Amino acid sequence: MPATASAKRGGGGMSDRRRYRIRLEISREAARLFWEQGVEATSGDQIAEAVGLSTRTIWRHFRSKESCAEPIVMSGVEHELAMLRSWPADVSLEDHFAAESVRSGKEIDPVEAADILLAMKMIRLADSEPAIRTAWLMACDQVEKEMAEIIARRLGLPARHIDARLHAAAASAALRVISEDVGASLLEGADPAQFADASTRIAQAVRRATGGAVGDAVA
Repeated sequence: MPATASAKRGGGGMSDRRRYRIRLEISREAARLFWEQGVEATSGDQIAEAVGLSTRTIWRHFRSKESCAEPIVMSGVEHELAMLRSWPADVSLEDHFAAESVRSGKEIDPVEAADILLAMKMIRLADSEPAIRTAWLMACDQVEKEMAEIIARRLGLPARHIDARLHAAAASAALRVISEDVGASLLEGADPAQFADASTRIAQAVRRATGGAVGDAVA
């Protein structure tokens, strides 16, 4: 097999893209069942039936039924991470987030919107389900690690510099709290118009959490 083809495949011969799609589809159905009937009442067999796969396939992709929630939970913060990755050096965080929110608001598709709603439900469920809380905190840990790299580059610091890591820890905590608060409010029936400025709130929270070290445009 050519090296280029090998690089796109995992150990079982499945492409990374296909593996991602299967994991996400499993996660969608698992999250729906967890929300509708609770984690304890949901079995691996039910998840498999809902997604149209064998139970054996579910366990090839996930270590436990609770871990099936991880891809959807991660999607709850992926939008903000994507905006941070594309943050130009010569633009403030508030201006960048505002511009990206306008752009993404026009481009969001129904599938992505449904995934965001499911992520909100799982983050809400994490309040009462320790296993789902673990999935949420794992997603937050991933955000913190990536944010540390973004901040280090932006501030001209070496990778894993302690200042970048401290700023990332504070900023990711702010993102976690806002995500939990906004999601809970929307699920309780709050008017979505109240959170039209959610991206600006996140940008301002990051600036406050880092003592103003992260947020300004840089030369």
